Amino acid sequence: MSELKIGEISKPRFEFRSFGQNFNNAWKRMSRLSVPVPEKVWERQSDEVYIISRTNDINNTKIRDGKMDIKTYVQTVDGLEQWNPLMKGEFPIAKEVLENDVFPAFQVEMPKLDKPTYTYDEFMTMIKANKDLAAVNVHKQRFGFMVNNTICEVGYVLINGARVTTINSESTEIEDIKKTITDCQLEGVENINYLQVIKRVIGMSDKPLAN
Repeated sequence: MSELKIGEISKPRFEFRSFGQNFNNAWKRMSRLSVPVPEKVWERQSDEVYIISRTNDINNTKIRDGKMDIKTYVQTVDGLEQWNPLMKGEFPIAKEVLENDVFPAFQVEMPKLDKPTYTYDEFMTMIKANKDLAAVNVHKQRFGFMVNNTICEVGYVLINGARVTTINSESTEIEDIKKTITDCQLEGVENINYLQVIKRVIGMSDKPLAN
């Protein structure tokens, strides 16, 4: 089995992730069980905009540094989710990409598109005009670890300013993630992805967080 390396692209991974207010015990165990990781992933911060669709839970769309990234849900195995890249693009973005990839991924009515390309601001105007879509500001402060050859992190996430804590383990190997969940005492904790947590925080879903 080839070893996973943080920050490098590999074949599609499975992921356990959850969100709540307090994962201090699991965080402590994860940090102590971790092998040394590259300094560049000790702590990372980013600002992103997620486009959330009331009618869609299978396509995850985010924008960071002027680039759009859409991942699509593939399957769940033993409670772990697998997502694959669907498209990558940057602004200004072509009309054809919006028609063929972006708005179909949102599963909402197509807006009228009469220009060859659209800037970020023009795109956001279309998002805000659709009652089934929401542009949500997400700030991430993430601390990286590696346990049982799975890429792990604990992070503070601000969702439109509301702070939640996240913890995750991801790998191409399902059994390695399951062992990490056990080792970090996370058994029984709900697997919650970014689409779900954002919907819960902004009121698009009435489900609670993990704690």
